[in-house]
Amino acid sequence: MSSASARIIRVALGVLAAFVVFAAIFVLGAYTGGRHPQKLPGFVRGWVVDDKGPGAINEALGVIRDQYYKDPGDAELRDDAIDGMVKGLDDRFSSYLNPKSYTQFKQSQDNSFDGIGVVVSQDARGLLIVKVYPDSPAKAAGLKAGDLITVAGGKTLKGLTSERASANVRGPAGTSVKLQVVRKKGKKERTLDITSQRKPVKIPIVDSAMRTEDGEKIAVVRLAQFTNDSALQVGQAFLKLQDRGAKRFVLDLRANPGGLVNEAQNLASLFLKGGNVVTLKGRTVGTTPYDAGDKPAFPKVPLVVLVDRGSASAAEIVTGALQDRGRATIVGTRTFGKGVFQRVEPLASGGALDITAGQFFTPDGRNLGDKKTQSGNGTAPGKGLAPDITAKDDPKTPNKDEGLDAALREAAKLKQ
Repeated sequence: MSSASARIIRVALGVLAAFVVFAAIFVLGAYTGGRHPQKLPGFVRGWVVDDKGPGAINEALGVIRDQYYKDPGDAELRDDAIDGMVKGLDDRFSSYLNPKSYTQFKQSQDNSFDGIGVVVSQDARGLLIVKVYPDSPAKAAGLKAGDLITVAGGKTLKGLTSERASANVRGPAGTSVKLQVVRKKGKKERTLDITSQRKPVKIPIVDSAMRTEDGEKIAVVRLAQFTNDSALQVGQAFLKLQDRGAKRFVLDLRANPGGLVNEAQNLASLFLKGGNVVTLKGRTVGTTPYDAGDKPAFPKVPLVVLVDRGSASAAEIVTGALQDRGRATIVGTRTFGKGVFQRVEPLASGGALDITAGQFFTPDGRNLGDKKTQSGNGTAPGKGLAPDITAKDDPKTPNKDEGLDAALREAAKLKQ
């Protein structure tokens, strides 16, 4: 072998050896850097730790894991870190669902979960109970419509979304939850400590009834939330009442916090033929229009939509579409004013991020949120949708429903 060939081989072996050493350092550094980046030598740390992105987060987690005076637990540390990042967005509608909460969230989309048996709406201080189901743990514990749950399981519900707040109330069947409840009596409020058991609950999200006003048979269907197949259930309820002689409809969306956008599209499609229902716009999702189908089940039946300040999100999408396109008369009070939508992104940990992904606009281009939302400076509720006819329930008359009475009167007057 010539000396030149030998030198080439030695150089090649040297390069290979250097590459192997570098690769070993990088792999070891990447592994160590993932859990204990602070232990890496400075020259290696600079290669494998991204000090301006996820690497900086891993570094901080490593320091806490290694130096905090007691073991925080890997799962708890992970959940707290993700939760902290989401809270830092200062967005009341975005949230982190840990694995337990995410499981409960998916169950709620199928209207089945372990809980106490109430329908709630979002309130700045917690969860406002709208309805207590018969034979439910909540009924047995003495909870009433109008009660405000402010603390559940020792955790304050103030400022939380209805999903996050509800997750603190729900839990495994057979267990109990301690609640702090604010109850109004006249102009005064008092705080009660109530303990309620949990059991498997199947929530009927659609209630229907036949009512008569001025000799006219009117179908009244109330939708509690936009979950899987909710539009189908509403359509079936209206069809049954129509077969019994109803010629006018009232769609009650009061205290409906919203839910799935595609279900809002499906519900609006019961009454609209083609055309826009809502348009979603976002930084990463672009512009996405949702249109009605071409074969509405009830294209011309006289329709009233009943709303209140608890009607939000998908409920506002349906109401806004029917109002903009002149398909329904809106009765009640202003709606919640949520002009943004969320997307649920599952994580490898078993949890999920429920993140605000953009804004939604009615067919006339209206966005219902606060003006700050539209300039990117927060997600406060806006003015919402104004009703065509204002009607408000009187809390002093619990056995009377002034809002529904007004909706029935208006429905009876509508031309066929």
